[in-house]
Amino acid sequence: MTNKKLNNKTKKITNNKKDKNVESKLWDTADKLRGSVEPSEYKHIVLSLIFLKFISDFYEKKREELISDGKKKYIDIPEFYQKDNLFYVPEKCTWNYIISNSKQSNIALIIDKALSNIEKKNSSLEGALPNNYFTQLDLETNKLSSLLDSINNNLQLPNNNMGDFIGRVYEYFLKKFSIKEGKKGEYYTPKSVVNLMTELIEPYEGVVYDPCCGTGGMFVQSINFIEAHKGNRKKISIYGQEQTGTTHKLAKMNLALRGISANLASRARDTFGQDQHKGLKADYIIANPPFNYSAWRGDNELIDDDRWKGYPVPPVSNANYAWILHIISKLKKNGSAAFLLANGALSAGAEEKQIRKKLIENDLIEAIITLPRDMFYSTDISVTLWIINKDRKNSTKIKNIRNRNNEILFLDLRRKGKEFEKYIELSSDEITNVKNIYNNWKSNNSNKKYEDIGEYCYSASIEEIKKNDYSLITSEYVKFINKDSNINYDKEMKVIQKDFKDLIKEEENIKNSLKEAFKKLGYEI
Repeated sequence: MTNKKLNNKTKKITNNKKDKNVESKLWDTADKLRGSVEPSEYKHIVLSLIFLKFISDFYEKKREELISDGKKKYIDIPEFYQKDNLFYVPEKCTWNYIISNSKQSNIALIIDKALSNIEKKNSSLEGALPNNYFTQLDLETNKLSSLLDSINNNLQLPNNNMGDFIGRVYEYFLKKFSIKEGKKGEYYTPKSVVNLMTELIEPYEGVVYDPCCGTGGMFVQSINFIEAHKGNRKKISIYGQEQTGTTHKLAKMNLALRGISANLASRARDTFGQDQHKGLKADYIIANPPFNYSAWRGDNELIDDDRWKGYPVPPVSNANYAWILHIISKLKKNGSAAFLLANGALSAGAEEKQIRKKLIENDLIEAIITLPRDMFYSTDISVTLWIINKDRKNSTKIKNIRNRNNEILFLDLRRKGKEFEKYIELSSDEITNVKNIYNNWKSNNSNKKYEDIGEYCYSASIEEIKKNDYSLITSEYVKFINKDSNINYDKEMKVIQKDFKDLIKEEENIKNSLKEAFKKLGYEI
């Protein structure tokens, strides 16, 4: 290796280490607020300030460019910033102004006014920024001032790859907050899971929709997929909906920081009760609905809803199949979807079975992929990725697409992935391998022949699935290979232990649902 290459490599490693220190330093400062504010609150404090810092830095940089180009008369015209996907920031809203007043007793009010005025000056931020949030929290001035100083000292825009840097800092915080909040942290889907989903359905162009979009991670990765494959992000239209108000704001900020245009509706609303995108038909749907969401409708509500026309009405006790039918209703006739559900949905009770039976017989389910455990920060239960193709019959007309009608591809990834920060992540090679198997399974190219692999993948016919009483449990199709001589019994027992843990949790959920049902009828169990 030449000295020049060695120096460049060393410089790159040093820069990466420096960037990681930026993230950890900021996190350490934010974490100090725990004594004064709940984690569910301080994530909004920190992320709002990071947002304010970045958009102000971008504004200042653009302002200096206008002045140096002899266009000083345009520096106070918002449109000259907005045309470049930047935001206009009034003088008393800039980061420099806030830092110069950070020791004042009314600093919380100054920040609230800044956020409010920025939103008023930039219509694309309508409903995105906190409203009188800092004042209402009544934080101690010295703690808020300390946080401002930490952000100011550690968070500087790099000379290049600004979007990547911003995205990484923001994503780092979302992940860390999700870990801290445990089961309350429903707003973050691990990056490697989203990578797998986008690689499988390949959202190159058209309408992308997420009915429970959280902080917008699915959209970010869709754009990343397009750019990684040299596509045109302008050919994608993004639509989403989120029920929780604060998370809805985080999503708008997250996408705004990355210059991603999206219609996330003007308000946070429940997707089932108040669909904000009625009539929308999407080419791609990517979603991570709340697992085993109960009481999603009243006993006599949404009975005749068009979304489940032709299917039994999903039960009140669990929204899993309501999400599936909602997603299918939103797909174009040739659309495809990738979404996550708890494993219980693969063989859930009598009412769900009738819906599942129709989905299978209607040839809508293309693949079922069981993911490794411990991938999610908000739950340790086992999770499955479903792939739906609305028009499998017509897709066989496409060159090199094999007729896989009346078959479902099952993949078992439970023994894949590696531990990172106490959680499991799929590597890029593992994601590529899954994608290759999936594409080879669909391909009619003799050079890309698909073969079943024990303990990994299996293509099951509808007839086989019928014989299994319409169960979609992966282990019923992907067979275990007897390797007694090579078994690591300790490892296998840990897997079995987790299986039983999941079953016990599922049993508890069913018991609670039954108790709730009897309670509504006026009986106590």
